[in-house]
Amino acid sequence: MLAILANRTYRHLFAAQVVALLGTGLATVALGLLAYDLAGPEAGMVLGTALTIKMIAYVTVAPVAGALAARWPRRGLLVSLDLLRAAVALALPFVSEIWQIYLLVLVLQAASAAFTPSFQATIPDVLPDEADYTRALSLSRLAYDLESLLSPLLAAALLTLVSFDTLFVGTGAGFAASALLVLSVILPAPAPTRRRGLYDTTTRGLRIYLNTPRLRGLLALNLSAAAAGAMILVNTVVLVRGPLGRGEGAVALALAAFGAGSMVAALALPRLLDRLPDRGVMRAGAGLTTATLFLLALAVAARGLSWPMLLLGWLAIGLGYSAVLTPSGRLLRRSSHPEDRPAVFAAQFALSHACWLVTYPLAGWLITRFGAVTALLVLATLAATGLVVASRIWRPHAPRDIAHSHDDLPPDHPHLQGEGPHRHTYVIDDHHRHWPQPG
Repeated sequence: MLAILANRTYRHLFAAQVVALLGTGLATVALGLLAYDLAGPEAGMVLGTALTIKMIAYVTVAPVAGALAARWPRRGLLVSLDLLRAAVALALPFVSEIWQIYLLVLVLQAASAAFTPSFQATIPDVLPDEADYTRALSLSRLAYDLESLLSPLLAAALLTLVSFDTLFVGTGAGFAASALLVLSVILPAPAPTRRRGLYDTTTRGLRIYLNTPRLRGLLALNLSAAAAGAMILVNTVVLVRGPLGRGEGAVALALAAFGAGSMVAALALPRLLDRLPDRGVMRAGAGLTTATLFLLALAVAARGLSWPMLLLGWLAIGLGYSAVLTPSGRLLRRSSHPEDRPAVFAAQFALSHACWLVTYPLAGWLITRFGAVTALLVLATLAATGLVVASRIWRPHAPRDIAHSHDDLPPDHPHLQGEGPHRHTYVIDDHHRHWPQPG
């Protein structure tokens, strides 16, 4: 897996991702402490509102930014967004009102909503070989998992020496370092694309995404992953500190079990995906998370929650979660042309976070109002629904490659009958046999 780091451009981009993630992790800790400093006991409401603003920015800004990214030089765009994020991070220590937090979080997350899909869409062009790209996806998943483990530890160590405001300086430094690393390499230019109207430009990625069966299946699997992930991220602290009566260190250990499962899957997936189709691996991952949630609900209802049960369940969910999310970049790469790739990656970014926008508050409300068993059962049912829908939409022998969008064909062309504009017609199946095409 590490052999792809021999590619200098990718090595610098991966390093940029790592330092930016560490900076983001420091900001997460510092933002919580800042909210408590300003709002006291109401800090949870402040953070909940900030997370909602984050998700709204992701869902609304990403499609527009992704569409426009195809027209701008990639390196300049990514560096500018990194510098904007650094400036916002450095401004956060000076806020004195809660509304200022909301405003800066909006700007910060809007910049991230533009940066992340543009960055992700660049990697397939840097690593055109699919095997290399698959390993890059696994490395990216590992980076996210390691960040979730290391950032809190780094923040805790720094807080023994400095005040929490200084953590925002570390965040700014992370984004500035990311900008320098991106600036140090030459990135492939965006593929040429013809000029389109405002509506066509901003909705093109979403229309391509929603007109491609396997991407609609991916969206359903994103819902499964979000249902399981929300149970982990929202309710771990509630379960560990409440029914289990354990301390803060146990919360970190439980989250580490989830991260460890995700990392194990990320390490195994490159070889696994060399032999098995994406659909089977991703459905198995969604099935594992769904089954684990159901089994935990039954076990908790029967004899209560235990510490080993929670750790084992979180580990299994981490395995399935990574198996669903890691291969998604391969599907996006196969399902889009180079000129459309930023818009399609942005569509995935927006739609997947729309799933989180539903599951985050749902997970918190269910456990608060009805308890752990109901939360597990409802989220397991939601995960199962995503799995069933994905299985029906994304057929097992669906073609591997797709033709270009038929923008220039007349409305009565056979390719477009019953499907509307921008229909993507499959031309090659999994065994690379060409099907006869009408017209």
